[in-house]
Amino acid sequence: MNILPNADNAVISEEKFTQYALNPQKQKDKATAFEKALGYNLDNCQKLIDNIKTNIKNFPAESKPDIGYGKRYKIIMYLLGENGKTAKVLTAWIVDNDTNKTRLISAYVDK
Repeated sequence: MNILPNADNAVISEEKFTQYALNPQKQKDKATAFEKALGYNLDNCQKLIDNIKTNIKNFPAESKPDIGYGKRYKIIMYLLGENGKTAKVLTAWIVDNDTNKTRLISAYVDK
């Protein structure tokens, strides 16, 4: 199985969730999907980050083309949420050309 490079040190910015994915004023559909599917919202976003970090090496990383900023990867995770439900979450990552750090660039509940 292909593991995400630098998975143990992958950076997940809290702002990616508080200012975007879990923020209903910025991304209503994403925020609603995370809340309904897994029980995550702005109040418990750190638990979602921890859940992703815990499961990062449990699912294969699919390589995507580098579009000039670094090597990209997609990981589809099946996460158990705060509400006891399991949902498919697509996460997108980049190994940044400038810093060589692996960081989360997107996350959303997938159908």
